[in-house]
Amino acid sequence: MGRRVEIYDTTLRDGTQGEDVNFTIADKVKIAEALYDFGVSYIEGGWPGSNPRDIGFFNAVKKSNVPDEYIAAFGSTRRAKRTCDSDENIQALLEVEVPNLTIFGKTWDLHVTEALKIDLEHNLELINDSLSYLKTKVDKAFYDAEHFFDGYKANKDYAIKTIKAAMDAKADCIILCDTNGGTMPEEITSIMQELIKVTCNYPLGIHCHNDSDCAVANSVIAVRNGAVHVQGTVNGYGERCGNANLMSVIPNLQLKYGYDCVPAEKLKNLRTVSRYINELGNLKHNIHQPYVGRSSFAHKGGVHVSAIMKNSSTYEHIQPEMVGNRQRVLLSDLSGKSNLIYKAKDFGLDVDSSDPKINAVVESLKELENKGFQYEGAEASFELLMRKTMGTFTPFFDSMSYRVLDEKKTDESPLAEATVMLQVEGEKEHTAAQGNGPVNAIDNAIRKALLKFYPNLADMELVDYKVRILTAGSGTEAVTRVLIESKDSESVWGTVGVATNIVDASYQALMDSIEYKLLKDKEKII
Repeated sequence: MGRRVEIYDTTLRDGTQGEDVNFTIADKVKIAEALYDFGVSYIEGGWPGSNPRDIGFFNAVKKSNVPDEYIAAFGSTRRAKRTCDSDENIQALLEVEVPNLTIFGKTWDLHVTEALKIDLEHNLELINDSLSYLKTKVDKAFYDAEHFFDGYKANKDYAIKTIKAAMDAKADCIILCDTNGGTMPEEITSIMQELIKVTCNYPLGIHCHNDSDCAVANSVIAVRNGAVHVQGTVNGYGERCGNANLMSVIPNLQLKYGYDCVPAEKLKNLRTVSRYINELGNLKHNIHQPYVGRSSFAHKGGVHVSAIMKNSSTYEHIQPEMVGNRQRVLLSDLSGKSNLIYKAKDFGLDVDSSDPKINAVVESLKELENKGFQYEGAEASFELLMRKTMGTFTPFFDSMSYRVLDEKKTDESPLAEATVMLQVEGEKEHTAAQGNGPVNAIDNAIRKALLKFYPNLADMELVDYKVRILTAGSGTEAVTRVLIESKDSESVWGTVGVATNIVDASYQALMDSIEYKLLKDKEKII
């Protein structure tokens, strides 16, 4: 590997400032353990002087498997009218008893005179005094130069004086912050090149916000221009538009430029870390997120698929497995034979590209998508379509009819009742069941009819249900698409139904989901 770059993770402090991002103390400990296992250099746990939850984290993490030397706490320089010994924030940092502390101070003269209401020289004293004091108390004291790039552009000479104040105090690393997130990549380059001449190879770091969508690029460029320390968050969580996304920064530095950020064997856990922390925060996965998103290595156009089947590097910048992801082929009306052959192999089907049935599947797919079906999130429905069109599917049951009644009595919750008629192995099953809605009632009635023949259906449950109106402006006559996600103890799968009647669309998707479950279990036995 190349030059070592420290990865300083701020998910547990900066990240939690993002809208909708909220972690319990237990969550934060689990995240710290995951980040330690992944191999980051430092894990910033929070600001002990700001809230009880962060103090609770520092107490709880001591009982975890994360060694103390990986944990850092965050705070500010002392207040203008206090000494370090009497400053509550400084003392709160020391009370959590971690070996690494990071404090921020003002670099931009505007903030010194307007926010702190002190003179510029007094601010330099705050920086130097605070760091000098902390250096006698802990192993490492880092300095975040807040608003450094804006401060440098507004008053270059004063911004450099603040950096020298931190250098004179022997801060272990001085981190240059693009706090407003508005600095452009070429500005990062020119400012850092000028600063390095002044600081003479003093350890510098970078901390970028993403307000101009440049946080990842700016972090990488800063390293390319001498930074040895990068701060950021998992999945780019953070205030406003977020912070530099370490899920992109790390592979960019390590795979594209050869820097040593995390142990090489740990990089394959990148996607797992990203998804695990999303799950702990009950946050939706961004399927389009580079490197770790579900769509990062997904291919839809037939030309693309044909090429990657010959050589994946034709449309993939790295091997997906390097970051724990995988190649996927999507199915839509853009699909050609290549997509279908790829998917057939995925499904375990032995298909010859010259088989005329492949053309039949292509035509069916295009016709159905024209009607509103979508298989990108419903691959179970597509596998059933492919098998049925190619004549390799044996039905487990036949659907004959269904009926649904909805009833609402005054002062009572609505109640639905469904009746279904199915035929299994020549035997008719006519059953009824109730539910809290028509879809739930139909689901209950179908299971009631089939469970005695297929008891393994008891292991299946519906976990997500999405409805989309396809013909906007048609009012209650609109065509509706229903996507259902189901799971059992082993896997999760999606199915789709389309109709002008939302209940019928739901019935189609439910039937596909049950058929797929039975097919999957049968093949497992075989």
